[in-house]
Amino acid sequence: MLVRDAMSTVVLTIGPTHTLRQAARLMSERRVGAAVVLDPDTCGLGILTERDVLNSVALGQSPDTATAGAHTTTDVVFATPAWTLEDAADAMAHGGFRHLIVLEAGEPTGIVSVRDIIRCWAPVRRAAAQELAV
Repeated sequence: MLVRDAMSTVVLTIGPTHTLRQAARLMSERRVGAAVVLDPDTCGLGILTERDVLNSVALGQSPDTATAGAHTTTDVVFATPAWTLEDAADAMAHGGFRHLIVLEAGEPTGIVSVRDIIRCWAPVRRAAAQELAV
């Protein structure tokens, strides 16, 4: 199975000046755990996750003044739609993160998460187990 089979094509993009509250609201409304942060001043591409928001709040920072840009991870590992799910899972396990931005022709076309991979693998694993039981 490939990343294109599992990825969400609903890519929430925000700017670095969005507050964490605005970012969290948008992530909640779209039911996603991460947002791609596009910085037009630097042409940079990063990711803000729900964990980044949680860590900021835990440090006592205000979600109304803390910005996405200040909490964005810019050292990002990118996937392509042609990666296997095994490649994606390996990258996540070795990097210690749960989301990969999927790029095609240099543009974000999707996000794949650990949850997406599990959703795809669970039926396959279940069917394989049932075949072995027969």
